[in-house]
Amino acid sequence: MGHEIIVNRTGRETRVALIENGQLAELHVDLGDNPSHVGNVYLGRVVRVLPGMQAAFVDIGLERAAFLYAGDITENGGPDEEAVLADDPELTVAEARPRAHPPSGQAKIEDLVREGQEVLVQVAKDPIGTKGARITTHITLPGRYMVFMPTVDHVGISRRIDRERTRSRLRRFVEKRRPPGAGFIVRTVCEGQPTEALEQDMDYLVSLWKRIQEARTTRKAPALLHADLGLVLKVVRDTFTAEVDRMVIDDPRIYEEVRAFMQDFLPNLVDRVHLHRGPEPIFDTFGIETEITRSLGSKVWLKSGGYLIIDQTEALTAIDVNSGKYVGHSSLEDTTLAINLEAVKEIVYQLRLRNIGGIIVLDLIDMEKAANRERVYRALEEELRKDRARTNVLKISELGLVEMTRKRVQDDLIRTISEPCEYCSGRGYTRSRTTVTYDILREVRRVANKAPAGKPIFVNANPAIADLLYGDELPSLEETEKALNRQVVVRAMGGYHIERYEVYPG
Repeated sequence: MGHEIIVNRTGRETRVALIENGQLAELHVDLGDNPSHVGNVYLGRVVRVLPGMQAAFVDIGLERAAFLYAGDITENGGPDEEAVLADDPELTVAEARPRAHPPSGQAKIEDLVREGQEVLVQVAKDPIGTKGARITTHITLPGRYMVFMPTVDHVGISRRIDRERTRSRLRRFVEKRRPPGAGFIVRTVCEGQPTEALEQDMDYLVSLWKRIQEARTTRKAPALLHADLGLVLKVVRDTFTAEVDRMVIDDPRIYEEVRAFMQDFLPNLVDRVHLHRGPEPIFDTFGIETEITRSLGSKVWLKSGGYLIIDQTEALTAIDVNSGKYVGHSSLEDTTLAINLEAVKEIVYQLRLRNIGGIIVLDLIDMEKAANRERVYRALEEELRKDRARTNVLKISELGLVEMTRKRVQDDLIRTISEPCEYCSGRGYTRSRTTVTYDILREVRRVANKAPAGKPIFVNANPAIADLLYGDELPSLEETEKALNRQVVVRAMGGYHIERYEVYPG
């Protein structure tokens, strides 16, 4: 089986699922009220300089001031070679920026910026938890085939293009056409593309940079000068390759937007985009809803009978591997090796699906033999090659611990579709009111498909959910009634938990 991209829109919520070989690999969610800022270019104003941290706070118009490290300022030189040539098909500003902490001898933050100064910056990381956005002055503008770096005199070629003749040809092509003092990164997807498409991509990115510069001269900080693509089009730009068999969308407006975008940039693949017309919710049709529910649990069962315990905090994620019901067939060491080999595959899958980033500690079951520890480590490395996010993994310790980091640009899936549980003082999570609301609207469609025509659908829900359905989400409710050609009656039930609801025909 190949790859598929499934897009669902319910009310203001948009969900994009990436399916690889029949299995849900990644899930991206935009609730509509908290869009991503990664890739946006702002004219900001420095509000505070912190010499002790070699950083500055910059007002870019968001709720919290953004954070700018000295190493993320253009005057500190070119980007880190390892970052520029990262083996990552979804290379964006977050991957192309320089080192976070400049080596000794480079300029200090107090010599680079001053309070009240206007600076042109780009968001590299969204605000996460209590932290403001991470920004950089190293602007990178990603296209379909190229990433334009107007502030860096450098040409980089994706490491996944391994044929030296192809690399040399692409380098000569870019060197000949790039503006003086600017740079480009050649993405993996450009391999085999006609030169006209590559040249068109380069011209588009250069003209986009000119528009940003012109906007800067007419605006006052803080101001948004350029907004990156929305969730769906960004996924199309970065992941829709010849490996994708089809993209199925259940919203006609998004369907038309995607087809128009692909007519300009991917005309040869536009026929792979389809509109879902079935009565069943699209994520039910493709079996995705079950996987989403599974991804929220702290305990994840392995096929062998072992299981993982995933415990996430703001700064660190701990994943514990347990043997569970699996007792093996020969020796304890062989049993332990088998469970750990199975566990590392599931761990990498969960990291991608949940979009877990930051510091991660894996507590594997102890193995006495160094050869077995090396075998599990190699298996972990092999699985991580499938992950687009940049990772750094240390060797397995004698205690069976693996310390690793994974690039974090946005909130993980748990924080995106959940909110702190008011029933347990923040010790756990419930699904967010918005998510429960959309779950109800989808359940209404399921029940209506099986109920006699014309009969109303009744919904019993927590008062907060009922208020949302008759308040901000009233247009979504009315749209559902119109689509089903029947009335939906929502009843507020005072004793209901926030996640509890009942949907039944009248």
